[in-house]
Amino acid sequence: MNITVKELPDYEVAYVRHVGSYLETRKAWEVLGEWAAKKGFYPPEHSYIGISLDDASLTDEYACRYDACLTIKGDHNKDFDPNIKYKTLNGGLYALYQFYDTIDKFAIAYQVVYGQWLPNSGYDPDDKHCLEFCMNNPFEDPDGKAKVDLYIPIKKRAEE
Repeated sequence: MNITVKELPDYEVAYVRHVGSYLETRKAWEVLGEWAAKKGFYPPEHSYIGISLDDASLTDEYACRYDACLTIKGDHNKDFDPNIKYKTLNGGLYALYQFYDTIDKFAIAYQVVYGQWLPNSGYDPDDKHCLEFCMNNPFEDPDGKAKVDLYIPIKKRAEE
């Protein structure tokens, strides 16, 4: 399994929240993308990050929360837009798993990292949200695949 441990900085982000199925987050991305285009915020200077706030195996599908985020500079003028909210994502130690497949298989990436890699890694999960750095637009990919750098928050396992 190809996992890299990395230290991430804090990120200031603008975001749009979606509530419902994680397979239906496209509308949030469209709203955020339109706002970003008006501002001239494009990769690689700005990163798109998805955050699944609930465990879909424990939360009803209609109640799952997801934030479609875009990194911004701290001095960005946070003008009022009713669709856009702002927050800081905390940096720290993360395990990076690079995913490239159809989005319906993305839940398997979480299962692999948490179920296979983490128990044998010398790390425990940290209590921050996972960060899903969107590295492409799957709707523009020739195979319809999503390229996602999945960052799982971790901390060194305490000595027993």
